[in-house]
Amino acid sequence: MAKHNEIGQYGETLAAAYLQQKEYVILHQNWRFGRAEIDIIARQRQVIVFVEVKTRSNDDFDAPKDAVKRKKERLMIRAANAFMEQIGHEGAIRFDIIGIVLHGDAFQIDHLEDAFFPGFFYD
Repeated sequence: MAKHNEIGQYGETLAAAYLQQKEYVILHQNWRFGRAEIDIIARQRQVIVFVEVKTRSNDDFDAPKDAVKRKKERLMIRAANAFMEQIGHEGAIRFDIIGIVLHGDAFQIDHLEDAFFPGFFYD
């Protein structure tokens, strides 16, 4: 497996553990719909939370959360709609980004809740 894939998987494992510590219930990891993948689907009380995880091995470049572009947001929204239809969820949802920067054996987690909102695209 390529090094960047290993780093990504490690970051997703850290993010899932972080969310569980915050009393989120992990419903799925790496859920796919067509070309879209949602790294983590969790539930926080009655809210379904769709989480994109971005992991970096250093902070020399943009913050991990800045790597989520509009195209990725659109794909996540499409996949989220399919997931909600599949499970019959008509309640509240949220899109979060978790950025993780690795510092040797240590790491820093930045959790951005409500990172973007479906329907607020201008182009």
